Amino acid sequence: MSQVILETQLPGIPLHARGKVRDVYAIDAETLLFVATDRISAFDYILASGIPDKGRVLTQLSLFWFDFLADLTPNHLLTADIREYPISLRGYQDQLEGRSMLVHRAKMIEVECVARGYLCGSGWKDYVAHQSICGIDLPAGLEDGSKLPKTIFTPASKAHTGHDENISFATVTDRIGSALAEELKAKTLAIYEKAAEYAATRGILLADTKFEFGFVGDTLVLGDEVLTPDSSRFWPQGTWKPGGAQLSYDKQYVRNYLERIGWNKQPPAPALPDDVAMETSNKYKEAYRLITGKELR
Repeated sequence: MSQVILETQLPGIPLHARGKVRDVYAIDAETLLFVATDRISAFDYILASGIPDKGRVLTQLSLFWFDFLADLTPNHLLTADIREYPISLRGYQDQLEGRSMLVHRAKMIEVECVARGYLCGSGWKDYVAHQSICGIDLPAGLEDGSKLPKTIFTPASKAHTGHDENISFATVTDRIGSALAEELKAKTLAIYEKAAEYAATRGILLADTKFEFGFVGDTLVLGDEVLTPDSSRFWPQGTWKPGGAQLSYDKQYVRNYLERIGWNKQPPAPALPDDVAMETSNKYKEAYRLITGKELR
């Protein structure tokens, strides 16, 4: 079994932020080091145990998609080759290899850019309550897991703590201006459509996904992670059937386990049994294999 890294320790390198999954270090005024750990969160809490190889899957998949989407949008990536890292990082190869990247510091936009091609998750809950998502009216008679008539842009507030909340496009416009709001919407939908078309050739339905954008100077770039099992719902084409929860290559397996044991979704978050952690790891690695056509190194 691979070493599970729940928290990185890089003495001498200033810690910039520690999120639910990523440890971010400040390299200089223009550069950050992103390290994807094996932490996993569910229901807004970080669990007490990690998922083997999860951070490596997130990083390697993001690198694949950054390259795949390069004709649609620039991104914040500088390099993921540790041979090109500053000398100050060379002694931490065991923590950085395969799970880290050097990126431009970007001024991030405080909006989660969500694209939905299928009805599920919080979108399904909104539909049941209002027959709409983020103010977008939808036809009657849709089921949990239904394909939407067309892909929709359903932004969310970007919460640093707690849970992101769906917001209307009008709210986004009020916050950041109509021109930037329209640009984010257009980019989000274009990226989703290209990725979903490709994923379908690999036997995967891209149900929904979220992106983050920011500015490096005057350039709008795609940042953070891209089209991973943490930020997206990947469903096997062959088992898709509207009317309920779908099989998926993401952390829904963990959520289902936590629901099954009756956790009250309050701290402290429980640890996962070894078999649940390994099955989740296998789902992440299968997503990587199917999408890229390669085994995780």
